[in-house]
Amino acid sequence: MSNQATMKAIVCPVAGGPEVLSIQNIPVPAPSAGQVLIRIKAFGLNRSEMFTRQGHSGGAVQFPRVLGIECVGTVESAPGNEFQAGDIVATAMGGLGRAFDGGYAEFTCPPANQVQAVKTELPWEIFGAMPEMLQTAWGSLFKSLKFQKGDSLLVRGGTTSVGLAAIAIAKRHGASKIISTSRSKNREELMKSSGADELIIDDGNVAGQLGDTGKVDKVLELVGVTTLVDSLKCARQGGIVCMTGIVGNRWSFDHFSPMESIPTAVGLTSYAGGAEDVKATPLEELAQEVKAGKMKIQIGKVFHIDEIVAAHRLMDENKAGGKIVVLT
Repeated sequence: MSNQATMKAIVCPVAGGPEVLSIQNIPVPAPSAGQVLIRIKAFGLNRSEMFTRQGHSGGAVQFPRVLGIECVGTVESAPGNEFQAGDIVATAMGGLGRAFDGGYAEFTCPPANQVQAVKTELPWEIFGAMPEMLQTAWGSLFKSLKFQKGDSLLVRGGTTSVGLAAIAIAKRHGASKIISTSRSKNREELMKSSGADELIIDDGNVAGQLGDTGKVDKVLELVGVTTLVDSLKCARQGGIVCMTGIVGNRWSFDHFSPMESIPTAVGLTSYAGGAEDVKATPLEELAQEVKAGKMKIQIGKVFHIDEIVAAHRLMDENKAGGKIVVLT
C-alpha cells in the first residue's frame, strides 16, 4: 500500500461532547518491523473512550487523537512476518487509541505482540464486540476474582456489556448462583438471557437485601466507588470483591476508611487489563462457543463509522442494553 494512501478516521481534536468527533481523511499508517497493519472491519465502543473524549485522561492522551482501544479486522501487512495477509485478527489495549491512533478508523498499526489471530466465521458486528469486553470479563473473573466452579457470584452493574459477558462466562464455567443488579426491573429478561439466576434492584443497599445468609463468594463491581463499600458487605468471609468498572462516573472516594469499609477476611482487588491480558484471553475458544450458541454476546446497537456521533451519544446516555459496535 502506498504511503500516500489515505483512510477515513474519526479524530478527536479536543475534549468535549460527542459532537467534537470529526470524520477526516488522514494518511494510512505505514508498519515497521514488529508492527501489523490491520484493515479494520469493526470496533466496539468503551466507556474509557468516552472519558478520554470528555478530557478525563489528562496527560495520558494527547489531542488530536484517533480514539479506540480495540478493533477487529484482517491483516493488510506484517513486515516481521508474524501474520499472513488476510489473517483475521483482534487487538486491544497496549496504548491503542491512547499512546497512538486506535480503532476508530479504516486502518491501525499496533505492535504485533498485542495482536491475536482468531479463526472465526462470526459476523463482524459480533466479533467486533468481543475483544475488550471479553478480556475484561475473563480477566476479572479468573485473574482477579480467582473464580472457580461452584462459586456464587454477584455482578454489580449487570446490564453493562462487561457485566452481561461475565454472567455468560461464569454460567458456562459452573457458577452455583449468579445474582445481578440493575436500577430497573425491566432489565431482568436481558440479564437472565445471559445466565443470571436472580435480579436485585439496586437501591444502594444490596447488602441489606442479601442479608447475612445471602452473601456470595465473589463480587464483580462494575459501578465503581459509588457502590463499592456496599458491595464489600455482600461478600462472605474468604470472598473477594473486584473493582473493574466505573459506570457510576466517579473515580475516587471523598473519604475511605479501610478498617471501617473492608469487612474482616474479605479481599478487595481490581482489574485493569493490558495487552498481555488480551493475548491471554481465549478469544478463538470463546468465538467457537458463541458460534455454537453456547454463549450469547449481547449487542446493544450497531452503527456505521459515519454515525460515530450518534453512537457516542448513546454510550453517554448508558441506554444501549449491550455492547455498541461500529462497522467501517
